[in-house]
Amino acid sequence: MKTAVLVIDMIRDFTDLERGRVANPISAALAPVIQTFIDEVRRRDVLVIWFFDQHRSGKPDWELEHVRPHGEEGSVGVELDPRLHPLPQDYQVVKRRYSAFIGTDLDLILRDNHIERVILTGTKTNVCIRATATDAFERNYYVVVPRECVATDKAHLHEANLEDIGKYMGRVLPAADVLALLDGEREMRDVHA
Repeated sequence: MKTAVLVIDMIRDFTDLERGRVANPISAALAPVIQTFIDEVRRRDVLVIWFFDQHRSGKPDWELEHVRPHGEEGSVGVELDPRLHPLPQDYQVVKRRYSAFIGTDLDLILRDNHIERVILTGTKTNVCIRATATDAFERNYYVVVPRECVATDKAHLHEANLEDIGKYMGRVLPAADVLALLDGEREMRDVHA
């Protein structure tokens, strides 16, 4: 099954404890974990798509009317955490809402690349990860969330949303199990080739 990894909102406003507008230690600690996971999935022919939460400066923005200011276009806060390393073949997409599908061409990117399954990583579990999982499921993509590769600043919301995603939208697995799943599929393709 062709797979894409979505890295959602690992920008400085969420991960940089000194300069980020809404950063928290849990999301800050997530960056090296995600980079290690990305390094591993790259060995398995998986598409990687990076998302940047970004809002137009001085313009009306529905999301910003409901949450704390963050992701202001042109600010250091919208820069990718420097511990993460996209490659030229990766996609980089700006998003302005919680879900990576809303107002972006994500669905077209996935369809153009014949993707059937999305692996969600990033922050925040209870907001952008949950919204993207819901929209992916509604569009008939298989959803997988590596437990160690998502985070939020409230443990009870993190666990409750992972439980719901695992029950209603897809699978929540340890990262090692996600890699094993990808390896098992690769072995099956090799057998049938």
